[in-house]
Amino acid sequence: MIKKIYSDSLGLLTDLYQLTMCYGYWKKGIHQKPSSFNLFFRNNPFKGAYSVSCGLDYVIDYLNNFKFSKEDISYLSNLKTENGIKLFESKFLEFLNEFRFKCDLDAIEEGRIVFPNEPLLRITGPLYQCQLLETALVNIINFQSLIATKSSRMYLAAKGDPILEFGLRRAQGIDGALSASRASYIGGCSKTSNVLAGKLFDIPISGTHSHSWVLSFDSEEEAFRSYAEVMPDNCVLLVDTYDTLEGVINAIKIGKELKEKGKSLIGIRIDSGDLAYLSKKSRKLLDKEGLEDVKIIASNDLDEFLITSLKYQKSKISVWGIGTKLITAYDNPSLGAVYKLSAVQDEKGQWTNKLKLSEQKIKINNPGIHQVRRFFRNDKFLGDMIYDINYKANSRIMIDPNDSTKSKKFLNSNIKHEDLLKSIFKKGKLVYKSDSIHKIRRKLINDLGCLDNTHKRVENPHNYPVGLEKSLFEEKNKMILELRKK
Repeated sequence: MIKKIYSDSLGLLTDLYQLTMCYGYWKKGIHQKPSSFNLFFRNNPFKGAYSVSCGLDYVIDYLNNFKFSKEDISYLSNLKTENGIKLFESKFLEFLNEFRFKCDLDAIEEGRIVFPNEPLLRITGPLYQCQLLETALVNIINFQSLIATKSSRMYLAAKGDPILEFGLRRAQGIDGALSASRASYIGGCSKTSNVLAGKLFDIPISGTHSHSWVLSFDSEEEAFRSYAEVMPDNCVLLVDTYDTLEGVINAIKIGKELKEKGKSLIGIRIDSGDLAYLSKKSRKLLDKEGLEDVKIIASNDLDEFLITSLKYQKSKISVWGIGTKLITAYDNPSLGAVYKLSAVQDEKGQWTNKLKLSEQKIKINNPGIHQVRRFFRNDKFLGDMIYDINYKANSRIMIDPNDSTKSKKFLNSNIKHEDLLKSIFKKGKLVYKSDSIHKIRRKLINDLGCLDNTHKRVENPHNYPVGLEKSLFEEKNKMILELRKK
């Protein structure tokens, strides 16, 4: 994917401070120290109760092709400080030029429901490599998970109706459009208007005509008839260029003509006005003329809240065209993913947990090398427990990290569990086979079916239980108290 889109090296797709820290680690001789980092987010977006993991295939492609080109090294060699001194020594740049990915990467697979503080990625390996990869990994996972989450909310709101993603023109740049089209399909959209995304990712594509087609002819009826002539097997007519209901009447004429030729008018599209009222009126007009199978497609700045409202109003919309509000994550433009060091290994091979203090409780990270255990019964998710793999999750008791008085036990023998982080790379070698985008999409639909409806409400959803395994909770509190004394 990334390699198909970008022909150049992506070694410099990072923040400068990642390179200066790597240089510092190298200078101090600690760059090879084994370390473990977690990529996670702190709050669900859109005031929801869940998120969707997305972007792992991009991560795999990025890591498989990571390198510093001769041009990259040349650029870095010319960087200077404000007083004119070269920023990096030539020996360090020679070291970077020989970069070969050697880390272990464990990740929650794409299309899985995830929650705050759970590591979506866990990367373990030489300190300088883990550090150097931070920015790109956060960039990839942050955006695609955000868009997949937004798309899934619209998928749930549509209650089984197809959703078409029409956001290419409103997206933030070319890659923003491509990765968002991919994430939107995983999240639940049925098709995209983005032809390049269709080619790259095997996403079904869809498109009609615009108002300019209608305006190019002397009359709306002539425009519709001409479109039906050139697209008899893919005919959807945009009916609101002049007067919507008059447009429907003209579309009915064309629909009848197609029917006489053994063809069918697939649908009409309404892009403005009172969508509930117009869809009901349109449905009556179409049905009266024997065109019951013609779909009513609606667009015009739709989101999950408007879809929910239109469903409540019993609109007759059967397909939803979504653009700006989805492709830009309009009401929550960032997932806020972060990447934190949580453990380092000493010369004797012993792991030491690391914890960053903060005046804000939410910004105190969880120490240790993490895994996420999801408990379920009868295909219904019950709760997620974050545990340190060095403790082997001996306990089936988890404690809410934000309220120690709240705990949850999974002691019944009929409660099963699954560990979500899967091995992707071992010592830099890819050991994971990615699923097709269609299988990833189905995986999410299955996860949504296992999530209680109270967690899927568009507004005021019930929080899903996520906690720390008892021994990890105790370790974290102990570390906080010790650090506070210093």
